[in-house]
Amino acid sequence: MAVKFAAVRFGARAEAIAVCKDLCKYQFMHRSEKRGKGVLAVAQVREFDESGYFTWMYEGDKTFSHMLTTALIGGFLFCTCFPIWPNFLKVFVWYLSVTLLIFIFLLITVRAVLFLFIWILGYDFWFLPNLFDETLSFVDSFKPVYSFEASKPGQLHYRIGVFVAFFSFCYWAVTQPSEFDGFVAAQGDFLKDLYAGTLLSDMSQQDKENIDKPKMQSLDDLLKTLDIDEETKEEEQQLSEEEEIDSLLDNLVDQEEDDIDEDADM
Repeated sequence: MAVKFAAVRFGARAEAIAVCKDLCKYQFMHRSEKRGKGVLAVAQVREFDESGYFTWMYEGDKTFSHMLTTALIGGFLFCTCFPIWPNFLKVFVWYLSVTLLIFIFLLITVRAVLFLFIWILGYDFWFLPNLFDETLSFVDSFKPVYSFEASKPGQLHYRIGVFVAFFSFCYWAVTQPSEFDGFVAAQGDFLKDLYAGTLLSDMSQQDKENIDKPKMQSLDDLLKTLDIDEETKEEEQQLSEEEEIDSLLDNLVDQEEDDIDEDADM
């Protein structure tokens, strides 16, 4: 949709120059200089000059950008509050993460297998060839959908070796069904454990439920600990008093025995 701007008329030339100076001052437009044919760059001199070139800096409506920034901050705060999420949201995030992980793994595997099959025939075929190109944007990473071209010469012996290895694997899978079936069953059990969250089998159920809780004692536990410490101190104090009494009694008994022995000698 085209945006129409109302024309502004100035009564005098000096008034128009003053407005242009204010636009440069507040950086609504910048003075530019030629760097080639049809190429302008921001000049170091920022003052307005009637004979100079100027670039209008218009960033457009910022409403959508502000909405995205607000959503980004809200999403960040929402993720940081994961420990206090309700349990059904935690389960949903777990299933979503596992599903996304399996989807990415299957996508990579299918791309590699398709490339391998067609490469053996002498052609390079890639589904989403720019998927992992970090220099492209998110949308451009999915363009083109596929690429198909002839392989470079001199790869015949490599293709023969890969074909022999693949044929050997297929022969092993057919002739050793018990081992291959065991491999498939193990992968199925792995997926079941992955979705059920039972991969960490060496942890108790209580530890799994409390895995995202702060590692600190509650108020009740602290009070119980204080009570136990006080009881321990009281018991130690009572034992020390009893030991003192026992030692005094032992001293008295020893002294009486000494007195009896002295009287017997006399």
